[in-house]
Amino acid sequence: MMKMDQFKEKVKGFCQRIGKRNFIIFGAVLLIVSAVAVNLVILAQKEDDGFDYDQSAGMSPSDTTSAGVDTQTSADSYFSSVQISRQRTRDEAIEVLQSVVDNASSTETAKNEALAEINKLANVMATEANIETLILAKGFEDCVAVISGEDASIVVRSEGLNAAQISQINEIVYNEAGINPVNITIIERS
Repeated sequence: MMKMDQFKEKVKGFCQRIGKRNFIIFGAVLLIVSAVAVNLVILAQKEDDGFDYDQSAGMSPSDTTSAGVDTQTSADSYFSSVQISRQRTRDEAIEVLQSVVDNASSTETAKNEALAEINKLANVMATEANIETLILAKGFEDCVAVISGEDASIVVRSEGLNAAQISQINEIVYNEAGINPVNITIIERS
């Protein structure tokens, strides 16, 4: 029983040192990063089930949409919607973090951590943009890169990747983000 009381006291002391605001900041950032990752996975799964989901046209078979638009337009819509969704999510995260920085009652530690998270998000956004630009330079029509910690998901428009293309993508992600190929998921989208 004594060890459990000591453990509880250590946890309580740790929580007091870290502070409630810091837990909130960490939770908000974790929630936002998770939302981006889940959104990307859901969109990839919807593509795999043989249907294109276009908000303006509804659900329809993958060869055409209900408005008669071909899959090229649907793929354009997919990449655009993912990029817009990712940007909205990040804008919201930065807004939350900036409100901590701007709040007069925030501690200096909380403000510094919020600024560090804003800086980290900005670096991730720049890295993703660099990866997308370099992949497009290799001849791919469209690309979305999402970095989440030590993992990266890359969605490219392709009718089938060969080993050389996969190697190129892995090399670009490794060179730009330092993420090992084993932690890179490449998703093809036609």
